[in-house]
Amino acid sequence: MLRRLFGQEMRRPAWVRDHPYAPWAAVGAVCLGAFMGQLDASIVTLAFPSVQAEFVQDLASVQWVSLSYLAVLAVLLIPVGRLSDAYGRKQLYVNGFVVFTAASAACGFAPNLGWLVAGRVVQGLGAALLQANSVALVVGCVGRDRARTALGVQAAAQALGLAIGPAVGGALIATLGWRSVFLINLPVGVVAVVAGLLLLPRTRERNPVTGTDVWGNVLLAITVLATLWTLSLLARTDLSLVEIIASTAVAGVAGWLFWRTESRADAPLIAPERLRTHGVGVGLVGALLGYLVLFAPLVLYPLLFTSWGVSTAHGGLVLTCLPAGFAVAAVVGGRVGHRIGNERRVVVGSLVAALATLGQVVAWQSPWAVGVLLIVGGMSLGVVLPANNAMVMTAVPPTAAATTGGMINVARAVGTSLGVAITSVGMALARNVRVPEAPLVLAGMVTAALLLAATGRRRAIRERVEP
Repeated sequence: MLRRLFGQEMRRPAWVRDHPYAPWAAVGAVCLGAFMGQLDASIVTLAFPSVQAEFVQDLASVQWVSLSYLAVLAVLLIPVGRLSDAYGRKQLYVNGFVVFTAASAACGFAPNLGWLVAGRVVQGLGAALLQANSVALVVGCVGRDRARTALGVQAAAQALGLAIGPAVGGALIATLGWRSVFLINLPVGVVAVVAGLLLLPRTRERNPVTGTDVWGNVLLAITVLATLWTLSLLARTDLSLVEIIASTAVAGVAGWLFWRTESRADAPLIAPERLRTHGVGVGLVGALLGYLVLFAPLVLYPLLFTSWGVSTAHGGLVLTCLPAGFAVAAVVGGRVGHRIGNERRVVVGSLVAALATLGQVVAWQSPWAVGVLLIVGGMSLGVVLPANNAMVMTAVPPTAAATTGGMINVARAVGTSLGVAITSVGMALARNVRVPEAPLVLAGMVTAALLLAATGRRRAIRERVEP
């Protein structure tokens, strides 16, 4: 049934297949998805103030434009990856672009906030189809001997999308309005679908699905959604203690049941025994907190553009400093890692990121000072996260690489979701106690948590090297 649903993968034309640069053309097709996904992630938060104004909604409601997308992504990445291995990576990837592009059109023409959030849910489904098997597609296109170079090209495409997102988004919103943020995906999506059909090779090796974890998927979805809903309630102007307690209880019980289910499942989404392997669990927490700190400013600062006295376009240029710094460090930082080691990169980078974030508490009223601190913080996180993720991947055997990579993707999606939600709570705190610096203090506290994760990483490192 699933094979009929996903269809038969289309052959590449002979003139493409036999061309000497065919493998790199296929990598380029995958890079379109990498670029588009990161561009969308860094661009949508800029539209929050405009969406608030048009639909007359508070931030607690508007934040679900991002949270709905990220929650779907977090829940579906691992199961979609398994399906792509079984039923064809090319087919799911191309279908992902079709779904993502159609949902982008629905978001661009949404008549109200409810329709916009629904469109983002469908967009999250398309993004899961794209992201779950992109690494496997790249490796399959060029072979394992050239995989490192090809993955570096893909990382550069992701970094480029992340880096130019705020600047492009600010210019689009200032000139064409917030709907253009979604409609810009349409021409890119059409090109990507055609490129995927023509340039991507068919899946040669397929791994049948040997087990499912339906209850794990359900409980993970409930845990993530209940946690985000609790944070959304905290950001509302009319706090309801009963709703907050009930939502917190649901999140706690679902999380506990998820852990119990995973320890007994035949094919768990997240294997508990894997988390205890040489600091893998600590590394995943570090990844979650790192992406939280990376995306929190992308939500916070667009709401402060008015107090700065700058337009959305100019504010977007300032905000570009964060992902641009991250992109530069992520792409070129590997050479430094060979000299000082991943362990020191994680610890030192976390310390610098904490100092840069805490510095924004003092300098938050100056766009230029914030820009400099965002560059420093972005570069620090661009050093920390690749090193942390590399340590997680090297701590497990090759047979567990796909599952562990899926765990990292889930940590990234959940961390990004929490970055959006916790920042909204910080803004509500600032509004209620009339302290504008409160969100930045909160961001500093979150970065301090990143330092705690780095400390735990050092402890895991000692456990790894000691006999």
